[in-house]
Amino acid sequence: AMDLRMLSRELSLYLEHQVRIGFFGSGVGLSLILGFSVAYACYYLSSIAKKPQLVTGAESFSRFLQDHCPVVTETYYPTVWCWESRGQTLLRPFITSKPPVRYRNEFIKTADGGQILLDWFDNDNSKSYMDASTRPTILLLPGLTGTSKESYILHMIHLSEELGYRCVVFNNRGMAGENLLTPRTYCCANTEDLETVIHHVHSLYPSAPFLAAGVSMGGMLLLNYLGKIGTKTPLKAAATFSVGWNTFACSESLEKPLNWLLFNYYLTTCLQSSVNKHRHMFVKQIDMDHVMKAKSIREFDKRFTSVMFGYQTIDDYYTDASPNRRLKSVGIPVLCLNSVDDVFSPSHAIPIETAKQNPNVALVLTSYGGHIGFLEGIWPRQSTYMDRVFKQFVQAIVEHGHELSNM
Repeated sequence: AMDLRMLSRELSLYLEHQVRIGFFGSGVGLSLILGFSVAYACYYLSSIAKKPQLVTGAESFSRFLQDHCPVVTETYYPTVWCWESRGQTLLRPFITSKPPVRYRNEFIKTADGGQILLDWFDNDNSKSYMDASTRPTILLLPGLTGTSKESYILHMIHLSEELGYRCVVFNNRGMAGENLLTPRTYCCANTEDLETVIHHVHSLYPSAPFLAAGVSMGGMLLLNYLGKIGTKTPLKAAATFSVGWNTFACSESLEKPLNWLLFNYYLTTCLQSSVNKHRHMFVKQIDMDHVMKAKSIREFDKRFTSVMFGYQTIDDYYTDASPNRRLKSVGIPVLCLNSVDDVFSPSHAIPIETAKQNPNVALVLTSYGGHIGFLEGIWPRQSTYMDRVFKQFVQAIVEHGHELSNM
């Protein structure tokens, strides 16, 4: 507040001088520009740039994050020319870089005869963890129609590489160009494939610290898994980003006219395209012509997803898919980053009170950031606030996680 008053006072004196000159010269235009700029700066610093709200179920978890993951308590400065939710959400895929990553592909079989494609970044050049058997492993779960090629996944891998960790990306069935072997895709309520992947990865490196990070729908799937399994997981900790906590609230928000136009319809067409590639696998159990006429995610889920996974109604599926119902049962440390202006996950649906009742849960809530946005800096091409939270948290768990078990 003191800095703003001093800035305003100095600006007033300067503008007064400039405007006086401007009447006899050409300084008025410059004065107006400077005046607008400083007024905008004052507004930005007082109303836009804020510290996130940190909600934890235990004081010990809060202290751990403050000591080892300080980014969650520092002021988040959204990109000054693009801080609004929809702008952040739309811009990130186009403006952020895509670090080059060379994957090793692995197909694993599922109990029903299907296959899952895992993309590995082994980081064999790691100087911090030269022994592959103890090299920390990070399992990454992309969003609704995402794969290992998404920019946010590539950035997580790049940061993990800097830390010396190994990464493996869980691609949902049929999403990464592989063939479907059975008439089944995926949803965020059914955790069977994720359980298969976690068991497989852990069996390969049982002595390595094992963490997971899920983005958007990937985070919903991860939380639903953790809520079902409690403490009986080989995962040491997990992080989620831009999770939709209540599927009903998410759908309602995305069906508002502007949000439908900007996001809902496009994502619906992406979902339709992803299943239409495997159309011949579904025609016996699903009316695919009806599916291809869906105009919203809710209509697609009603006609395809809920039918495929045996739900009686779309409401039954959305109830089961909402991770807010299972948050109280999570049995390992989990950090969940959300922006309260995220149109994909309305702020009123964030389970703050439930989080306060679980000592393993920490919510980090920023005022701005959109959905998988969290852009910062003048030209936010290389890193985002979300990336920094990811890096600090996984490093904190790997290097200091024992402190949580001792608290």
